[in-house]
Amino acid sequence: MARESKFTINELYTTTKELLLQHGYAGFHFGLLAEKLNVTRGALYKYFDNKDELITEFMDHEMEQFMLDLEKIKMRTNFEEQLDYLLDVIFKNSKIHQILSIIYQIPKSSHKNVNKTLKRLDEQHHKMYGFLNDFIQLGRKENCLKSEFPDHLILGFIFQTVNIPNHSQLPEEEWRNLVKQFLYYGMSAK
Repeated sequence: MARESKFTINELYTTTKELLLQHGYAGFHFGLLAEKLNVTRGALYKYFDNKDELITEFMDHEMEQFMLDLEKIKMRTNFEEQLDYLLDVIFKNSKIHQILSIIYQIPKSSHKNVNKTLKRLDEQHHKMYGFLNDFIQLGRKENCLKSEFPDHLILGFIFQTVNIPNHSQLPEEEWRNLVKQFLYYGMSAK
């Protein structure tokens, strides 16, 4: 039987992330979370009215952490340094795209907190694209990007690098360096 105990917000969010990645939005429920945290469902309802409130708060937290990292991209002075940093941020937060895509599964809500958090997530999403647009424009200004490649194609390739399986099981740093070289120099031997 689950015990009525306290849990930290970090434990709650870590477990929520794990269960969402494992079971998806439809398979996630307070019973599963309570069991994993070894608490009662009532302990969770003390803090959140329903799973949508918890999930949106969790996603907001994840996005805030990602944005804190991403904002530091401006501290890098040239495109290559910013690309290197962006790849580090993307690999560090490799599951954020998968987590944030759950937002589209959350049904329309009359819950005030859920709607407020969804609005904040949308604002963060626009802010993220502002940073990424600045990054792309710097690359264009420094003539590091081919003019025929649209911004969304470049960003899509960069963000999808975390989905490329490391079948060679190279150390993470070596794998990142190969990905960076591929992005920066391409695959052509010419």
